[in-house]
Amino acid sequence: MQVSRDLVGYGAQGVDPKWPGCKKLALQFVLNYEEGGENCILNGDAASEHLLSDIVGATPYVGQRHMNMESLYEYGSRAGFWRLHRAFTERKMPLTVYAVGLALEKNPEAAKAMKDAGWEVASHGYRWIDYQNVDEATEREHIRKTVAIHEKLLGERPVGIYQGKPNVNTRRLVVEEGGFLYDADAYNDDLPYWNTQFGRPHLVIPYTLNNNDMKFVSAQGFNSGDQFFTYLKDAFDVLLEEGRAGQPKMMSVGLHCRVVGHPGRIAALLRFLDYVRNFQDVWICKREDIAHHWYKTHYPPNGSVTCNSN
Repeated sequence: MQVSRDLVGYGAQGVDPKWPGCKKLALQFVLNYEEGGENCILNGDAASEHLLSDIVGATPYVGQRHMNMESLYEYGSRAGFWRLHRAFTERKMPLTVYAVGLALEKNPEAAKAMKDAGWEVASHGYRWIDYQNVDEATEREHIRKTVAIHEKLLGERPVGIYQGKPNVNTRRLVVEEGGFLYDADAYNDDLPYWNTQFGRPHLVIPYTLNNNDMKFVSAQGFNSGDQFFTYLKDAFDVLLEEGRAGQPKMMSVGLHCRVVGHPGRIAALLRFLDYVRNFQDVWICKREDIAHHWYKTHYPPNGSVTCNSN
């Protein structure tokens, strides 16, 4: 069990990520594909889903189906996904998908569309559930199962994993599995870092709950698309200015099919995509691109400093 925390990171001096082409910011978009893998008694769960939907503050229905919740999730896979697919493919912009294994199994057409678009499809676990109290053997099996699903539907295993709701065993199990280049179960930095607690350097590429459409369905979150666009633009502008001043960073944007996939919300995302796409000193990339770059340019012991944060 991990018992230490790193509250220092790269410190005041920071580290030069040496982005390709001397870019000043690495920007990547992440689409969470979860619909069908959430809590539902049809999946053998004890209760219905209650998180990340337009029913803010929902409570789980124990032993019962929540028909409205199921329908809200279904919108994501039936309609929202395809609206987002058009947004990125028409602009030829790269994307990383955090795909729940069971959700992929339930919509092979969407899985094929991800592959045909050239998107990175990372693992988002076998189920979109809270793994906090899931036993180690079950979680290990879930990691194995979702890798097998990726291989079957996409023809290749995932190189990244974001369990999303991990526990103290998750990162060790990911390292032990041996096939992942990185995990994203962290929110503690604007740059990747190496974790060395489990016998070999393991790359962590932090994600975000900050630049994330989930705030549309959270208390005191975004009330309009204009707020979403302004927030993303402000974050982008600040990070780009920091990069131009000598400390380049990374920016992640988190998306969900059932959230920003609605017409009244995606308009703001489209404005942001069109705003950022023509900056010559910004590297718009996939997370696997960042991983390959970090292994090539910053691999220990001759690369960047290591951080052992959880």
